[in-house]
Amino acid sequence: LCSFLGLLYQEYRDKSTREEIETRRLQDSQTDPEETSPSEETPCEAEPTSTIENKAPPQINLLRNSNSRFNLWQDLPEVQNSGVLSILQPDEIKLQEAMFELVTSEASYYKSLNLLVSHFMENERLKKILHQSEAHILFSNVLDVMAVSERFLLDLEQRVEENIVISDVCDIVYQHTVNHFSVYITYVSNQTYQERAYKQLLQDKPAFREVISQLELDPKCKGLSFSSFLILPFQRITRLKLLVQNILKKVEEKSDRESTALDAHKELETVVKACNEGVRKMSRTEQMISIQKKLEFKIKSVPIISHSRWLLKQGELQQMNGPKTSRTLRTKKLFREIYLFLFNDLLVICRQIPGDKYQVFDSAPRGLLRVEELEDQGQSLANVFILRLLENADDREASYMLKASSQSEMKRWMISLAPNRRTKFVSFTSRLVDCPQIQCVHPYVAQQPDELSLELADVLNILDKTDDGWIFGERLHDQERGWFPSSIGEEILNPKIRAQNLKECFRVHKSDDSQRRKLGSRNRQ
Repeated sequence: LCSFLGLLYQEYRDKSTREEIETRRLQDSQTDPEETSPSEETPCEAEPTSTIENKAPPQINLLRNSNSRFNLWQDLPEVQNSGVLSILQPDEIKLQEAMFELVTSEASYYKSLNLLVSHFMENERLKKILHQSEAHILFSNVLDVMAVSERFLLDLEQRVEENIVISDVCDIVYQHTVNHFSVYITYVSNQTYQERAYKQLLQDKPAFREVISQLELDPKCKGLSFSSFLILPFQRITRLKLLVQNILKKVEEKSDRESTALDAHKELETVVKACNEGVRKMSRTEQMISIQKKLEFKIKSVPIISHSRWLLKQGELQQMNGPKTSRTLRTKKLFREIYLFLFNDLLVICRQIPGDKYQVFDSAPRGLLRVEELEDQGQSLANVFILRLLENADDREASYMLKASSQSEMKRWMISLAPNRRTKFVSFTSRLVDCPQIQCVHPYVAQQPDELSLELADVLNILDKTDDGWIFGERLHDQERGWFPSSIGEEILNPKIRAQNLKECFRVHKSDDSQRRKLGSRNRQ
């Protein structure tokens, strides 16, 4: 099964996203993209499909043919020989390719999972080195995940073999997501334990390190690391959502296939969110316990640990001493260091004291914070902003004049402290006709809680940018926001391509559109 694919999933995924980047670059460089825009093409007609269905459908033993190396649906000999390519509209051919990619990528993913199990997990030498508990943390419920993938792939394969023109795949995606994909939540939620256990084993067990290195050198692994196999399930469930989005952009509007794709997308989004929450929950709890131990309260103590609280940003800023009239003095003694812990619902202001401890001298609910930038105040007041606490720990209003180390650090603090404050460019929720956009061409792993991890080919609206190379963006496919270095992306310069990206995005999220409008109006109040 699925040995037809020469590529492991990691290779397929990299190849696919690189192609996506190049396609977008090509579109962006065109002076008149209207001719290539999917929205301008003639809608596909249903009639040709029914004509083909009257013939005896040829059997496509795609997933059983070990010599086959076809990546595109239109390259299949069965498709080329049928004459269907001259009958179908261009939109329908694009849709067939999008559905076919979902199937072939699942086959590639299953192949990689199979290698993780047969080559690593079931290796006799590795079994002897690992305790049962260690093996359980390292491999989690990967056998369940593989069984779910196999069942899913068999149903997809059956659909492809029913007819050379694929009727739909999103109905199968929907059924499997609802009934079986909860195994992904279990696997991904274990990720923090898994990463920690793997690092610990490499450190503590030279024999484990040696066996893993030898197994990674096997030609079967194609130079890919063991850890790249371990993160496959999380990458796949996220990618599957994007593949359904790609189908959704190509189906006829107000059709049954659009309705099925929207249902499948909604269920996948629920699973992806649950996976993300599972990962965050454990690391957040540990982080909160660690912070609580470091805090000493000079004011009335505030309980820090709460199930609904997490850290958004922490760091050092310079506080300006004395009244505002003393601004004219040009001396460093004007400023003293303070340390802020900003949670999703609370700000805690401290001074660092010996022993890696922090003495809390003020606090306020996050909803009662306001920020204001100081502009054109001369070099000593560069990157300075005013933080107002409408109600502090003493139930009074308080103001702090704070200086950041750079322009980006100042903007990052201001956006984190007052998230509803208007950004330089208007947000996605406002349905702006045009907004600066950037495409990710180098993956990025977030280093701070206010940063956004990015995958290749992610497209984002640019909400704000700084002179020292940072961008605050909103990713189109899931509306997640955060900061990232501008060097990892390329700005999309063609306004028609930007408009097309937004149009496709609104279509994908049309099912929760009314909720977004309510949110947008509430944010503007």
